[in-house]
Amino acid sequence: MNLLRTVAAAFSMYSAIPMPQFAWDEKTTRYLLCAFPLVGGVVGGAVWGWLWFCGRFQIGRVLLAAAATTIPVLITGGIHLDGFCDTVDALASHAPTEQKLQILKDAHLGAFALIGCCLYLLLTFGLWSEFPVSSRACGMIGIGFVASRALSGLSVVTFQCAKTSGLAAGFADAAQKGRCAGFLLTIFWLCAYGMLWIQFQIGMACLLVLVAIFLFYQRTSYRQFGGITGDLAGWFLQLAEFGMLFAVIFAGRMVGWS
Repeated sequence: MNLLRTVAAAFSMYSAIPMPQFAWDEKTTRYLLCAFPLVGGVVGGAVWGWLWFCGRFQIGRVLLAAAATTIPVLITGGIHLDGFCDTVDALASHAPTEQKLQILKDAHLGAFALIGCCLYLLLTFGLWSEFPVSSRACGMIGIGFVASRALSGLSVVTFQCAKTSGLAAGFADAAQKGRCAGFLLTIFWLCAYGMLWIQFQIGMACLLVLVAIFLFYQRTSYRQFGGITGDLAGWFLQLAEFGMLFAVIFAGRMVGWS
């Protein structure tokens, strides 16, 4: 029962998929982040299904790219994209750390957030329009949605938090950090094995991109904000998904899928 409640809580928090309502307590949130990659599995499965449909029925590139860009946002309810926008706004302000943290909390959409969101979606649309619709490429990108969430959850339980309050700090305090970190790291390594098994060179390129973005996320969070927040974790997730898509396309063109 606790396992089902934990999974339901993760989907309630990180997706727009309707879930049963129940009271949140320590038992529910203790391992909530362990269930976070499952949301990525659903997103990856939905994207994979759409790409298969496009290949099966010869759907045009414009519609393929538009829906592939939209599906993750629809399933997650835009929670991570919201964090991306807030972070872009804060970084663009070049303000002191405390003011940047205030910008993250501001519910209003700033000009830089709007510009950043439009550019992100436009570039993502462009990349999807170049995506090689093959079983290997689809499998690689589907695993990427799981791997990115494993790393995002791992950061919450291992990185320093910028504040003692807020979403990331609350989940970090409630989580069984050692067990959650071990579980999420195991999920990431299983994803890494899957990528390398599908195609070693392209899988390695994807993993290098993911790790590079993960380190960039930590460095930027610490230097600009004094630690991570829930918005920054969402910002990382969007960058990771974009980086995976970029790596699958261009590494695939360089070495091929044979």
